[in-house]
Amino acid sequence: MSEMLKQVKNAILAYDAEMAANLGRKAIEEKVDLVSVTNAATEALKEVGDSYNCGDAWLPDLIGASNAMTGLMSVIEDELKREGKQREPVGTVVIGTVYGDIHSIGKDMVAALAVAEGFRVIDLGVDVKVDSFMEAIRKNKPEILAMSALLTTTAPEQGRVIKMLKDEGLREKVKVVVGGGPITADFARSMGADGYEPTAPMGVKLFKK
Repeated sequence: MSEMLKQVKNAILAYDAEMAANLGRKAIEEKVDLVSVTNAATEALKEVGDSYNCGDAWLPDLIGASNAMTGLMSVIEDELKREGKQREPVGTVVIGTVYGDIHSIGKDMVAALAVAEGFRVIDLGVDVKVDSFMEAIRKNKPEILAMSALLTTTAPEQGRVIKMLKDEGLREKVKVVVGGGPITADFARSMGADGYEPTAPMGVKLFKK
C-alpha cells in the first residue's frame, strides 16, 4: 500500500474529516488512482464497523469514521464521475427519519454501517416529508428505502410513505426496510414493509440479503 493510501486509511481511523478532505485534494493534484483511494478509505471504515459490531468500538467511533469518509468523498466524488471510475457499489440505499421526527442516532448508525459494507447511501436526514422520499427514489433509483421513526406518534408516517409508493407505481421497484424504537415486526408487516430489524448491524445484514 502506497504512503498516500496509508495516510487516507489513517485519516478515517483517526476520524479526521478535514485531513481526509485534504488528502482527497492532494490525491487529485498528484493524479493518484481515486478508486484505490476510495477502497482504502472503505477498508478503514469497515474496520471500524466490524469493531462496533464486536463491541470493541462505540457509536461516536462509527459516526466519526463515517464523517471522515464523507469529508473525503465530498472532495473526490465529482472527479471520480468525471473520470468515469466510480467504484461499483453493492447497491443504493435511500435513508431518512420520517416527517415529524428529528431523532438521527439510529439512522446515522445504519447509514455508516451501510457505507462500510459498500452501499451507496443517500441520507435525507431527519424530519423527511413523504414527497422528499418520493423525489429521492425517482432521482436515485435505489434498491432499498430505509426509514426510521423513534416516536410512537411518527411511526405511522412510515406507512404513509409506503402508501404513496403504491399510489405512484414505485412500490415494486424498491424494498422497504423500517426501524426505530416503537417499530415491531408485526407493525412493519401491517404497514406493508419488506423488512424490519431492531438493531443497526442487523439492519445492514438485511440490506445485503
